[in-house]
This record gives sequence, structure tokens and C-alpha cells, in this order.
Amino acid sequence: MQPDLPKYQAWRRRMVEQLRQRGITNRALLEAMLKLPRHWFCGDTLLDNMLYDIDCAVPIDCGQTISKPYTVALQTQLLEVEPYMTVLEVGTGSGYQAAVLCEMKARVYTVERQRALYNKTKALLASLCYTARCYLGDSFNGIPELKDYKYDRILVTCGAPNIPEGLMKQLKVGGVMVIPVGEEQQEMVKVYKDGESPDQWRIEKHGDAMFVPMLEGTR
Repeated sequence: MQPDLPKYQAWRRRMVEQLRQRGITNRALLEAMLKLPRHWFCGDTLLDNMLYDIDCAVPIDCGQTISKPYTVALQTQLLEVEPYMTVLEVGTGSGYQAAVLCEMKARVYTVERQRALYNKTKALLASLCYTARCYLGDSFNGIPELKDYKYDRILVTCGAPNIPEGLMKQLKVGGVMVIPVGEEQQEMVKVYKDGESPDQWRIEKHGDAMFVPMLEGTR
């Protein structure tokens, strides 16, 4: 793991200021992103500078990416996380998003379908003393081991063809899910669960999105 050198700290300060200029106002979120070294979540030092470009997604293992900082910030701000809320993250990836949520004092449950990435990221988060609970699976229907559990918030970091009803069943009434929806073209969607049936869900659209697809299974 690369030390947090002064250059990285300067890049983070610049990144956070650019996020403010782009409309990110959540103070706890900005403080978390200012504190957290993104380069800890990508082992390729040749990509260090790109990691702090707010509009740059960077490749990681298993054909996945660490989302660009603006996307992380936008999704997290839309999620409206408060301390001690339970948050289900679908698509652990590098672990950066889970770590941001942990820094915001959320109680994080995160699921990843790629076994190699799951093993690596679970170990990394534990080594950094983050208490995110990591699971292996695709999570179209939530985490199988916790099928009766309900979350305050759900954050999906992969593109789904539609809003998965299985996930909505695991969202508390009054909860919020943020998810990229679409196949050839994706939109960032915020779903408010006002009741149990789909006709009681309110949807807001927040612009174009581009994520790796949400797939079934772990192969």
C-alpha cells in the first residue's frame, strides 16, 4: 500500500474543491473524500494521478472499475445518508465507495459477485479497520444470508436493466435507493419507497450514467 504522500493530499484537496464547484454540498461526504486516499484502492501506481481526476473511472481487477470521484459523490449525496443508517451497497468493487460510507458513519453491508475481487477487497477493508460486512453474490434479491433484513438505504454501483423488485423488498418504507437503470443507455435514478407496492414508489432521474452491467450469479 502506497503511503499517503503530500502529493496525494494536494490532489485530494483539489478534487474536493472541484466537487464543490460541481454542486456537491454534503459536508460529511466531502470530508470523507478529503480524508480517504483513493490510491489505496487501486494497486497500479501508473494510474495515481488519474484516480483524483473527478471525471475519470479507473480500471481495477476482474474487468471492473473504481468509479470516478464525481459519480461516487453524486450517488452518495443522492442517497441522503445519516450516521448509523444501514446501507446495502451492490457492487463492492475496489471498496472505495464502501469506505466512504463507513467514514460517514453508515453501517455498511456490501456484496460483490466476482470472487477474486470479493476476497481481495474484503481483506483490504479489514486491514484499514473498516467495519463493512462483505458478502459474495449478485444481490438482485438482496443478500441471501440476510433475506429478511431491511435497509435504510440501498446504493447500486452497477447498471441494472430495471429497478429490481427483490432489492426494493429489502428497502425499508421511507427508504431511498440510488441505482443506474438501463441497458444500452443508463440513467441515474433515485427511488423513494413510500409503501410496499410499486405504485407507491416515487422516481427521480438525475442524468446519464455509465456503469458495468449488473449480472446474475458469481461466474
